[in-house]
Amino acid sequence: MTERLDVAADGPLLVFLRQRLDDWHVKTLKTRLRQGCIQVNGLPVTRHDHPLCAGDRVEIGDASAATRPPRSRTPFRVLFADADLIAIDKPAGLLSVSTDHERKRTALAIVRDSLSTSGRRERLWPVHRLDRETSGVLLFARSHEMREAVQANWKTAQKVYLAIVEGHPVPAEGVVAQPLWEDRNLAVHVGDGPGARAARTRYSTRECSRTRALLEVELDTGRRHQIRCHMAWLGHPVVGDKRYGRGGPHMGLHARRLSVMHPGVGRVLTFETPPPPTFTALFTRDR
Repeated sequence: MTERLDVAADGPLLVFLRQRLDDWHVKTLKTRLRQGCIQVNGLPVTRHDHPLCAGDRVEIGDASAATRPPRSRTPFRVLFADADLIAIDKPAGLLSVSTDHERKRTALAIVRDSLSTSGRRERLWPVHRLDRETSGVLLFARSHEMREAVQANWKTAQKVYLAIVEGHPVPAEGVVAQPLWEDRNLAVHVGDGPGARAARTRYSTRECSRTRALLEVELDTGRRHQIRCHMAWLGHPVVGDKRYGRGGPHMGLHARRLSVMHPGVGRVLTFETPPPPTFTALFTRDR
């Protein structure tokens, strides 16, 4: 038997469950979470602090459901999901959306397939994109109308990254406001060129190792390869950047935090995720 609960007010998942299921032991609720028996808007959730919004639907499956794999088999964490938006923690090495050379193994395809059933094919739209080698927060919309609504306010979105760069920038914080343009081969260049568009990147140094620096970077614009191009122009390319730097096994760029206006609930939501171990190792091994 499945319990179905409608959410009336925003708040953490476990707090909501304890309020609505006051006859359940908290240990039982946590066990159901770990086993993938609890879903929010059709997506299995395992985090007790998963943020709920008014209008969400929570389903608690029988303990026997734990013997079956959850419907979502995504190889990454779902940071947020409601009837309108889904935010994930995209791993490095995975395309955001399909290309002419890769259509199946993309974040979009994997999330869409995890939501689909034999009787209903889920549709999903990317709100923005991350480069293949960039990890972090990636946002999808569950309708074309919602994607258009979120993108209409995209200039107000806060996009914060962590970047590990070669050398130590001087000054330690600053702004790069150099235009970017793309050539016929889709390579991005800094400076005035055909179709050049304004681009503005703010950075501040959080810590320095022997030959590298860990930066917090905030985008005032969202051009393709903006951070990578601006850091290379500054003389401090992103570690592991094969196109604009020296290359390496991993690229030191992580989408740490994204804050956007959610048109459906009328308030700003913030999605945040820490960098993966492979990112952190690029810095700690240089000490």
